[in-house]
Amino acid sequence: MRRVSEQWSESDAGTLRLPSGRLVRGRGLRHPLDPEAPLPSYGVYLLGRRPPEVPWDSAWIRWPDFRLPAERAAARAVLLGVWERAAAERVEIACGGGRGRTGTALACLAVLDGVPAQEAVEYVRRHYDRHAVETPWQRRYVRRFGEGLETAPA
Repeated sequence: MRRVSEQWSESDAGTLRLPSGRLVRGRGLRHPLDPEAPLPSYGVYLLGRRPPEVPWDSAWIRWPDFRLPAERAAARAVLLGVWERAAAERVEIACGGGRGRTGTALACLAVLDGVPAQEAVEYVRRHYDRHAVETPWQRRYVRRFGEGLETAPA
């Protein structure tokens, strides 16, 4: 596994700063990647079908558009790994449009980072995309994501 000491810059498109200072990039795969933008060291792709291969470490969460992850326990484990890796690596989360599924996953990361679950969607909308987390069940998923988390992981 390749580790990088560099993180995203807050000026990089789609970058969300979590309260801990971790930076995660969200993006829509339908939009071409800026050739001048730094590449991630790890990407998590939230799609109904297997994503195309990328030249960096990656994971796939089977997550159909406008829905929830097909395997929620596996999604939780992957998102916890994203949160951990974001402390030292350039990590991106992406779905087709970069709003619904990506926003939901970013809100879950905010919960892992200590944002109260009831406030995480608003946090992501304020700091990432005002249209993030598109459906009522995605909002409920974020609220429930915090159940069983006593504090942010160490």
